[in-house]
Amino acid sequence: MGEVIDKNTAEHYLWGDNCDSWVLADTVGLSVKQERMPSGTREKLHFHANAQQFFFVLKGTATFYLEGRRVIIAEQKGVLVQPETKHYIANETAGYLDFLLISQPAPSNDRIIVEG
Repeated sequence: MGEVIDKNTAEHYLWGDNCDSWVLADTVGLSVKQERMPSGTREKLHFHANAQQFFFVLKGTATFYLEGRRVIIAEQKGVLVQPETKHYIANETAGYLDFLLISQPAPSNDRIIVEG
């Protein structure tokens, strides 16, 4: 408890098409991840029954699709995605996209894929 964590000490895993995730905090009530998406990648359209998620762009520009609406999020800006909102994030730029993903409660077993 109270230990300092960063990308070098955090659990790391790959998701999607070679996207990175570093788990900075993982409890039943809260999940915090730092993620990186290469150019031209996206996640699958999905929603969470219970979890709300806040995405904060550290570097680059994120394109979100929220209930079919396209929303561009610039560096140092964020968006709150409420439970049951169909969404996905995409990197439609030429560079990397780095962002924080904060979920409450943690989205374990709460992700429902809408589109493969």
